Amino acid sequence: MGSEVEGNPNPPELHRLADKSRSVVTSTETEESSATKNDDVHPRLDVLSADTHANRSADNHSETTTSNETKIIAQRQSDNNLPSTTEHDHVLPHRGDDDEIDLTEERAEDLNSPPSTTPSDNVANDRDLISADSEINLKEERTENLNSTNQKDDVPDTIHNTDGHLRAVLPHSYLPKPQMPPAMDNPPSAKNDGSASLPAVDMPAIGKFFRQRSLAIARGISSLMDENDEGSKKKNNERIMEFNLSGLKVVVKEKKRDDQVMKGRISLFSRSNCRDSTAVRKFFRETGMKFVEINIDVYPEREGELRERTGTTAVPAIFFNEKLFGGLVALNSLRNSGILEQKLWKEVMTVKCPDEAPAPPVYGFDNANVDDRTDEMVGYVKVLRQKLPIQDRVIAMKMKIVHNCFSGAELVEVLIHHLDCGRKKAAEIGKQLSKKHFIHPVFGGKDFEDGNHLYRFLEHEPYIISCFNFRNITNDNEPKPAIAVCQRLTKLMSAILESYSTDDRQYLDYAAIGKSEEFRRYVIAAQDLQRINVQELSEKERLAFFMNLYNAMVIHALTRVGSPQGVLDRNFFYSEFQYVVGGLPYCLNSIKNGILRCNQRPPYSLMKTFRSGHKQLELALVKMNPLIHFGICNGTKSSPKVRFFSTQGVVEELRRAAREFFEEGGVEVNLDKRTVYLSPIIKWYDMDFGQGKDFLKWVIQYLDPTKAGFLTHLLGDGGPVHISYQSYDWSINS
Repeated sequence: MGSEVEGNPNPPELHRLADKSRSVVTSTETEESSATKNDDVHPRLDVLSADTHANRSADNHSETTTSNETKIIAQRQSDNNLPSTTEHDHVLPHRGDDDEIDLTEERAEDLNSPPSTTPSDNVANDRDLISADSEINLKEERTENLNSTNQKDDVPDTIHNTDGHLRAVLPHSYLPKPQMPPAMDNPPSAKNDGSASLPAVDMPAIGKFFRQRSLAIARGISSLMDENDEGSKKKNNERIMEFNLSGLKVVVKEKKRDDQVMKGRISLFSRSNCRDSTAVRKFFRETGMKFVEINIDVYPEREGELRERTGTTAVPAIFFNEKLFGGLVALNSLRNSGILEQKLWKEVMTVKCPDEAPAPPVYGFDNANVDDRTDEMVGYVKVLRQKLPIQDRVIAMKMKIVHNCFSGAELVEVLIHHLDCGRKKAAEIGKQLSKKHFIHPVFGGKDFEDGNHLYRFLEHEPYIISCFNFRNITNDNEPKPAIAVCQRLTKLMSAILESYSTDDRQYLDYAAIGKSEEFRRYVIAAQDLQRINVQELSEKERLAFFMNLYNAMVIHALTRVGSPQGVLDRNFFYSEFQYVVGGLPYCLNSIKNGILRCNQRPPYSLMKTFRSGHKQLELALVKMNPLIHFGICNGTKSSPKVRFFSTQGVVEELRRAAREFFEEGGVEVNLDKRTVYLSPIIKWYDMDFGQGKDFLKWVIQYLDPTKAGFLTHLLGDGGPVHISYQSYDWSINS
């Protein structure tokens, strides 16, 4: 094509193109004026073209159009006469978005020209790109006058196919921003007027970019795994790799052998407060072994199964699936020999648990307790509940209304008609009902009397609603011995502590306690407190009974009611959460200040807990032991640890509790400042401990040798000794 132009220095094609260019310019101006009039009828579809069109002046448009067309004709003549070089690439003048130039005939002439492989094809490609952009804008801004123009059928639609280029679509703001491919670092500008435009996206380059990234990630993971296999191990024998790739954090962790799913089951038969059982339980927890514990004190019905499997009721008894492994001695023997893990892997990890293995406990199922016997007086009680005229009565002498009551004479009459007996026998039955706490006198009194004295059933007492060991009906079973009930509740609570508290008993998981089978059974067992005879307990037994009851009620209250959040909530917490014990209500304050402290005034109170004539006053301890303050826990972080006491060794256990409390911060001695820092419990109950130096002399016997030596030195050198009280943390010990 270049040789033909050189042979004909004045080709007729050049004159024909010039005439066409002038006619096209005139047509473009006419079309633009028509398009301007019809802007409201034909809205812009391309936002970028609309913005550019709005910012451009009509006068500059005509001049720019004529100048651009002249430059194109000159450039084409230069291309035909001169050989192309690399400097001519991308030098074509830029057409505006609104230059509506019909290049159909010009393209037709190009198609009639023979193909050429010279470098000037690059300039032709650029010209085609500019023509495509002009055609995009022509299609968006063409008006009715432009539609009337004869358009050639061979003009392709280049909106979606212009040399493989597409317009980029911005990602959603919530999606991560991808890294820009190398092909898009310097996108070609399509405008010279400074208006915003979207860069063209090279689809083959993007595909190549993602393929390279995928291969890089695969190679990186493979190389790091190979390096780790060659010897990079951590101290805990875990092989963990961590690295970053393009903002993506990848962690590769080798699955340990211990993390594999255990197919079998480890079963542990235990008892509460058993030292060997505690050691086995602690070992399993520290090593991360999953096991099922069957506490005989919680599930007494499983004791027969233990005897059948082992021939004895001794605990601990460890089972690997259905096979008896042994106790603590066998566990220590295998652990010291180093074959415990091998035995576990052989008998538990890879072997499915058979049906013959000890079954795990199931929540909500109770076997009948052989100790529960229906009270012989229940038959009389059922008749009286149906036939007695229970109603509200007005007491004129005392100016008050008594709810849900009946008289002693009415009870006797019902029994006479039902049993066909004499009045004396009916009155004797009434005394038995009162002694077993089925009925109570409204205004006090010890024995039942046949007359106008008013009585009511236990379930009709006003305080019964606040008692959390009462389930809408009294426990009609034969009352159990108070010492047996105390031991049963103590074992259940000890099992709760062993399963749901830290090893030092400082913190408890109250949420897990409330969902446990041990706690459910404790709530059921607490109903036996309703009609027991507490007066049959000795002084030491009452001390252990009420301290254990206090600690158990605190756990029950924190589990069901929650932790108090202020002074008013604490007053309600310690005064309104009650148990009915022996037919009488007891709250936390009444147990602590009325029973354990021998009915002393609570701190910052002017009145005693029990007034004269209260039946609970008969159960108060004769002699107050100040160590009780270190044996009861009110559920806060600054209180002593929660614990439960035995009836035989309660005094010695209290001494041990006091030593632990003082060693763990209850008393601190500063020689330089000559100051002793004490827990505020000592200040609140100074009437129990003594004040000033009297308490310091008393507490020396419960301190460790170092603190005792410092305190003895301060008290013996004749100098002043200052006492300061620590702050108290009322937050829950959870």
